[in-house]
Amino acid sequence: MAKIRVIVAKAGLDGHDRGAKVVARALRDAGIEVIYTGLHQTPEQIVAAAIQEDVDAIGLSILSGAHMTLFRRVLDLLRERDAADIVVFGGGIIPDEDIGELDRMGVAKIFTPGAPTTDIVAWVRANLGHEVAERA
Repeated sequence: MAKIRVIVAKAGLDGHDRGAKVVARALRDAGIEVIYTGLHQTPEQIVAAAIQEDVDAIGLSILSGAHMTLFRRVLDLLRERDAADIVVFGGGIIPDEDIGELDRMGVAKIFTPGAPTTDIVAWVRANLGHEVAERA
């Protein structure tokens, strides 16, 4: 079976990446292949990297308050580039009242601060593992 491949990305001007690095390490330690894009990535750069790296998912970490704009742009770009099969999930400081709208927009899952990394790993395996098996 092929490994699950995930890009963990920090979009926009947000300069805080400790949480993203913790999640990336937890996923990697669980046997998931992780590409970490680093700070200050544009949605265009993130989507281009996701397509080039043939990932199963993009995990966006957003602490800047620009989550509605950044998630929407990533999802729009994926659709424009015929890559809407790439699952988008994320986390950060996202108000509860925005989570429903992000879900309707097409974001598969939002993890809020304090979410155990074991929950994130379990969700990625449960929601992406079958797609990788079909692709292999």
